[in-house]
Amino acid sequence: MTHGQLVERAVRWLRWYRCGVVLSEQACVSGEMPDAIGWKRACHSVLVECKVTRADFLADRAKPFRRRPEKGVGSERFYLMPPGLAKVEELPPGWGLLELRRGRIEMVQASAKNLRSKTGFRCEMNLLLASLRRVEVRIEPQSITDFLKWKNRMAEYNRGTLPEGLTGVEQEVNVFLRGEIGG
Repeated sequence: MTHGQLVERAVRWLRWYRCGVVLSEQACVSGEMPDAIGWKRACHSVLVECKVTRADFLADRAKPFRRRPEKGVGSERFYLMPPGLAKVEELPPGWGLLELRRGRIEMVQASAKNLRSKTGFRCEMNLLLASLRRVEVRIEPQSITDFLKWKNRMAEYNRGTLPEGLTGVEQEVNVFLRGEIGG
């Protein structure tokens, strides 16, 4: 299995793990480029780092945000790798371990849920804002705001009603617009 294929699996797992927003391989100001990161309600983030070789797993320890974990992203942090690549005892404190076994991701070790610091939260905000800016550049000359209002324009063009099959913005399920609830 390639690193890219493992990242694709991590993204699918984060969606299964109830992350409503998931990004992969996007850089943030700290220099960290999470293989996959997702967010649940209450801004709870889940990081998945994919490793296909033991050498890659061991090299990961030298990264600045691993040596100073308060600079890292992720309220929860996991490694995803093939079975037997690392032992639970070798993981950084609080990290979880996911293994890809027979085509399925199995949680060998759960992650602590409080690993992100205030610095890590700011790095996550930077990552999200940088990603939104990338979207805005791609949809120019339209702004993100205008892009998000496309359903309103569809209703205007359709004499006040949305075309069949579309739900109004007020009926869309968006857990991020609900009140704070624990991770």
